[in-house]
Amino acid sequence: MTNNKKQIFLNEVTDQIRSKEAKNYVANELNYHLKEAKRIWVEKGLPEAEAEEKAVEQMGSPTKLGIQLNKLHRPKVDWWLMLLLAAALGLSFLPMFSLGYMNEPYFVTYKTLIVFIGGAVAAGIMLVDYRKWKKLGWLFYLVGVSLLLILMFFPNTMVNGIPLLKLGPITIESLMALPFFYLAWASFFNNEKLRIWQFVILFLSPILLFLAVASIPNVYLYFVMIFVMLWWSKYSKKVKWLITTGTFSLILFIGIVAWQFVKPYQIVRLLAFFEPEKYADGAGYMILKVQELMEMAGWFGWLGQPTTRNFIPEAHTNFVFVSFTYYYGWLFGFFLVMILLLFAARMIAIHPKIKDSYGKLLLIGGVALYGIQLVSNIGMVLGFFPMTSMSLPFISYGLMPTLLNAILIGVVLSVYRRKDLVWSR
Repeated sequence: MTNNKKQIFLNEVTDQIRSKEAKNYVANELNYHLKEAKRIWVEKGLPEAEAEEKAVEQMGSPTKLGIQLNKLHRPKVDWWLMLLLAAALGLSFLPMFSLGYMNEPYFVTYKTLIVFIGGAVAAGIMLVDYRKWKKLGWLFYLVGVSLLLILMFFPNTMVNGIPLLKLGPITIESLMALPFFYLAWASFFNNEKLRIWQFVILFLSPILLFLAVASIPNVYLYFVMIFVMLWWSKYSKKVKWLITTGTFSLILFIGIVAWQFVKPYQIVRLLAFFEPEKYADGAGYMILKVQELMEMAGWFGWLGQPTTRNFIPEAHTNFVFVSFTYYYGWLFGFFLVMILLLFAARMIAIHPKIKDSYGKLLLIGGVALYGIQLVSNIGMVLGFFPMTSMSLPFISYGLMPTLLNAILIGVVLSVYRRKDLVWSR
């Protein structure tokens, strides 16, 4: 009879809660508090049946309690992040307009699809409960490794020596392994049982596979992401320092040994980064060209002015910030960078509000993976980093880069949505 009263109370409370996720959370939370209250009454000398009845009564009106808990625990939408996503995806059309691609039906249609898919993926992932991924680390890791192995052994097209998998209108590249490794390592680092030797094997295997499919920029992204997440993991500082110093010592040793096998043209590329003027006819040409275009941009750019169009290499992909600044000016370029920086700032601002350690790792990994793309692309254009194949998040043309960052934002939205549905005990 008492159990029936307790269940009736729980049902009346949860009837006031709209979200299914919040309903389950509140039921479990209330059940825990009822057991604790019952235990206290039993310790005071009441029989179990009477103690449970007292515990239910002291909770008060189930309807009022349900209304209060519905407001407190309903899933949240981070409208700031959604607004930034919409702004960035909208701004991504501007380079297409300035370069004249908006007059070509293929580019307009494909770009519109990219933007639609990016927004839909972010919104769709937001609706998925990220906590269900916590135990799927190995599955995500195997998917990432499998994708790289397929590209390594079964590519059906090649572009500039890079193996790709073309499935109809979609071309899958090694970049798409990164979100799976991101989700996998969030699970691994959330588990204190992961041994150092396991870390070494799991860490190095994707690097070797990325190198096998000629994806050095992805090695860089993967490397930075892992070590940022490592320093926010549950490992002790001693283990973190041991892994970090050991890894960098190994890299230094490999670098010294590998230097003997570096080819002359690779050395020239390195020297051109420091002294591009000496290699203006070769490796330094691109660096000087980018510098020239950025200097010519001015505050308001060249869009609509009666002047000869300058050739901008990779103007809608890796050097989209160059074309954006050249045509729209430094003033608009600063505005674009601020919008993109606000993504990272918002993710960092959310972090203290998250109680779940796994959710925190997902946020940190997302900031690292997004931030390193942004910093590297802008830094490359401004001459702080060597020229490499690095997209500008949401602005560069292409489905895979947009999809990667849409997944990251979707994961962050999923974590934020459930920030009040995590057990605090």
